[in-house]
Amino acid sequence: MGRTQKHNAGSRYEADHRKGRVDGYSFGWMDGHWLGRCEAVVRKATPIPAKRPIHVLYVTSGKEYPYSPLDNGIIESLKMITEKVTIVVPEDPIASVAAQVRPDMMLALDGMHLGVEKVQAVNVLGIRTAIWFTDDPYYSDITASIALNYQHVFTLERNCVPFYIEKGCGQVSYLPLGVYPGSYYPRNTPRSLRSDICFIGSAYWNRVNLFNQLIPMLAHRRLHISGIWWDRLAEYERWKGLIDLDMWMGPDKTSERYMANKIVINSHRASDDDTFNQNEALITAVSPNPRTFEISASATLQLSDWREDISQFYIPGQEIVTYDSPEDLVAKVDYYLEHEEERQEIALRGLYRTLRDHTYVSRLNQLLDLTMNG
Repeated sequence: MGRTQKHNAGSRYEADHRKGRVDGYSFGWMDGHWLGRCEAVVRKATPIPAKRPIHVLYVTSGKEYPYSPLDNGIIESLKMITEKVTIVVPEDPIASVAAQVRPDMMLALDGMHLGVEKVQAVNVLGIRTAIWFTDDPYYSDITASIALNYQHVFTLERNCVPFYIEKGCGQVSYLPLGVYPGSYYPRNTPRSLRSDICFIGSAYWNRVNLFNQLIPMLAHRRLHISGIWWDRLAEYERWKGLIDLDMWMGPDKTSERYMANKIVINSHRASDDDTFNQNEALITAVSPNPRTFEISASATLQLSDWREDISQFYIPGQEIVTYDSPEDLVAKVDYYLEHEEERQEIALRGLYRTLRDHTYVSRLNQLLDLTMNG
């Protein structure tokens, strides 16, 4: 290489180096500023938990993902607000453990793998028993008989409260799941993951119908979809490059993906979907899914389909954005991608509301109040 060629190559290197420093400084400043704003909200919104002189015997769901992260979040949250937590799995000799450690109450999650004779044996010991159902109303055919064995039933679906009361349950309370901030939180995400819009979840048929219409209208955007059954799409072969098919991500990876996107879509499962649905009573769903709280805890703008109870938990247009049709969703995507400051402000308000009101610490405090004083 001649002297002139070396000089030109060196000049290009220096120019690229200067441009890289300028671009890197700009990206770093924006990321740092955003994370600083998120951290300020986290510190302001997160209450300091107070421990209660209560001993809880906690029975895990006995199921693998996606139930195991729920168990973990609840266990860690119970440790923050109670004096002692004893953890058992459905296969354990639970009545013997309860007789030995004498907890103030037993809380079971889901309960489908827990033999009702074990619950009845704990009731005989005079120990309060409670169950928190995670999938109402989709398995109400099964949960109806399980619920009768507990002194207090907690359901994440408001429309299931009268259902359980009619079945003969004595005390029934509406208590949606929340979020564990140890898994879902603002973080600095790799630029390789960053995109405009994402959806993470299983391809139930109402979601398939939605995305059959959405994808052609959003294909010019950076769109990412992840989950099982997405080969149900009418034009899956055409759009499969946008999809991580059959990928299961844990909470940390899911939260990372949420925050890597400017907008996250939330589409609730239809109560009459025939995929793994045992709801012969045809109970309709009006309450928010756990994803509602997990997305907002990850400090990103959530675009959710409308459910009647959403306004009990977030102020639409201020802390969450809702849509009522594919066309409405696309119009709002276009708007908020072009109005960055407004998008960020809604995301921050949603983060604040979530950490203040919708963590597992908050939910479990309500559960303990109702169980111990009921």
